[in-house]
Amino acid sequence: MQSLLRLTDHDARTIYDIFQLTDEVREGKYQDFLKGKSVILFFPSSSIRTRATFEKGIYLLGGQAILFPMETLDKKEDLRDVCGYLNNWADLVIVRHRDISLLQKMAACLSVPVINAMTDVNHPCEIIADLYALSKRRKDFTRDSFLFVGAKGNIGLAWKEAAAVMGFHLEQCCGQGYEMEGVVCHHNILDAATGKDIVCTDALPASALAAFKDCQVTTAAMERANEGALLNPCPPFYRGEEIADDVLDSKYFVGYSFKKHLLEVQQALMIYCLTH
Repeated sequence: MQSLLRLTDHDARTIYDIFQLTDEVREGKYQDFLKGKSVILFFPSSSIRTRATFEKGIYLLGGQAILFPMETLDKKEDLRDVCGYLNNWADLVIVRHRDISLLQKMAACLSVPVINAMTDVNHPCEIIADLYALSKRRKDFTRDSFLFVGAKGNIGLAWKEAAAVMGFHLEQCCGQGYEMEGVVCHHNILDAATGKDIVCTDALPASALAAFKDCQVTTAAMERANEGALLNPCPPFYRGEEIADDVLDSKYFVGYSFKKHLLEVQQALMIYCLTH
């Protein structure tokens, strides 16, 4: 058994193995995989897509989901003692928490796998689901040129992790001062989108909107991209901020259809972590 905390803790073979498991889940396999097992989740009340798909995925695999607020992990009790008790009952632990070091401590203390459902520095489940969706549309997405539009944060850094593991080319478009280290960066969307195949975005903090005024993804920008280019904004996205309203009705937008795979991919992630 192994945890999933960072994509860079694994290699490309792991990602392709998860894709294979996802295909098998979609074929109806593993329906009773979690029968008799309990999966403990720590989630904030604001989580919608990731929590809903994990809870439904556990149910479809025949397991029991036990949900706690994320803040439960911030109480005075030493985390080692929390994990000591959870080892008696948990078969898998899924955590969304700002601090990845807390997840790392839990993984070190628990005898069962820990899955990172989002931190301040990455979001591996979301990115694996997007890569799986891409694998169903592209002959080889690792040969595509990716553009991330947004500030340095958990989504951008997760795409950077994915690029390092899978070997695809990644660039960034952002306002001055919001760059990720080690990534080619542009400050104008028309230049940035030219020659790209996959454009991904992240929501912007209100304080960054002025700095990103030349970075909004528009239909005109997507027309600068390669033939067959796709626009995949990370939800929640905000019309008129990081992304123009009109481009969401264009042929480039794949956001809704990509996320339908989140359920099956997260089922596959649980299966993978419990069997490898």
